Amino acid sequence: MTVLIDVDSDEHHLLSRAPGNGARAIASPGNRAECLDIGLINNMSDAALMSTERQLFDLLAAAAGRLCVRLHFYTMEATPRSEWGRDYVRRYYRGTDDLLNRRLDGVIVTGAEPRAASLTDEPYWTTFAEIADWARENTVSSVFSCLAVHGAVLHLDGVTRHKLPTKCIGVFTQTKTRNHPLMHDVPANFRMPHARWNEVQDETLESCGYSILTWSAEAGVDCFVKQQKKSLFVHFQGHPEYETQTLLGEYRRDMGRFLRGENEVCPTIPTGYLDEEAEEILGAYRRKALLDRRPEFFDDFPANQLARDLQNGWQLPARRIYRNWLLYLASQRAERSKALHSNGTCRTRPHSGISARQSRHRLVAVRSGGPHAPGSKSGTRV
Repeated sequence: MTVLIDVDSDEHHLLSRAPGNGARAIASPGNRAECLDIGLINNMSDAALMSTERQLFDLLAAAAGRLCVRLHFYTMEATPRSEWGRDYVRRYYRGTDDLLNRRLDGVIVTGAEPRAASLTDEPYWTTFAEIADWARENTVSSVFSCLAVHGAVLHLDGVTRHKLPTKCIGVFTQTKTRNHPLMHDVPANFRMPHARWNEVQDETLESCGYSILTWSAEAGVDCFVKQQKKSLFVHFQGHPEYETQTLLGEYRRDMGRFLRGENEVCPTIPTGYLDEEAEEILGAYRRKALLDRRPEFFDDFPANQLARDLQNGWQLPARRIYRNWLLYLASQRAERSKALHSNGTCRTRPHSGISARQSRHRLVAVRSGGPHAPGSKSGTRV
């Protein structure tokens, strides 16, 4: 299976995932016509920019089968970044103006750590709202993840999130609550990672016309959908894209903040993630951290011991859900194209995405199956 990465440099880290560089090739005009154009609007912090690209690249690659996917990177310029982060997005990402002036088959909008008490006070809120409005008219379907979920439902339907008493972190059993094309061939019960301080609740969502597809007795709503004008909006409060060690990296980051005095709450151990031995090891470390809170103790975090026997139990259902999403994009695009042709209103592909003339970036094909394939233990979001 081939994923096309729309970049303008041979130095992007995803290119190294093609074994021996044998899978790299400039996309042909035929590939450009047949590919699904998907934008990744990556609003993650600097530390998670590259890992988020890798996670979603791997998930799309594993899900696509014979479909061709062309992935484009976009950034919201108002997202606070370090000098390194600004340089990175300048080299590999396009800006919001470029996005809002074209159509795509789909977009994936990531979340970010909140900096303000209210989402509407986040520095990128105005741009985020513009993107949500644009996506309703200019995509077949749009995926929102974590904090982006809360922003989308607030902007479009006035649904407010609720602060949780403790962080919801762990791998939780989800129950499929209804039949839907996105849930085809997904088990009735499966597990999915969550990591968040807030939630939107099922009663409020349903009263605003959202259809809840998966739900957890411990973590609440996970996946829910709503048709927003021309686009099916898909929302995940959980993280199907997470790699095996991502939750461990997030817990380690939170523990570091506690030990340095940046956060007064000592993080709770992730639910359903570690085996019994690892939970005992982490529990002992956590108790010592509470008794002897000092930055130096962070160096003793038992990351290698905890990672040794970690299992990824959400990889298969995550692939199936994203496979269904890609199939939905392809089928809807084909139907819309057929309707336009039958009406005699269009002689070219209606959902053209980015043409060779419009794009200043080269399209490099990268075949999946590199050293960081889904489920590998390399790389964490910290």
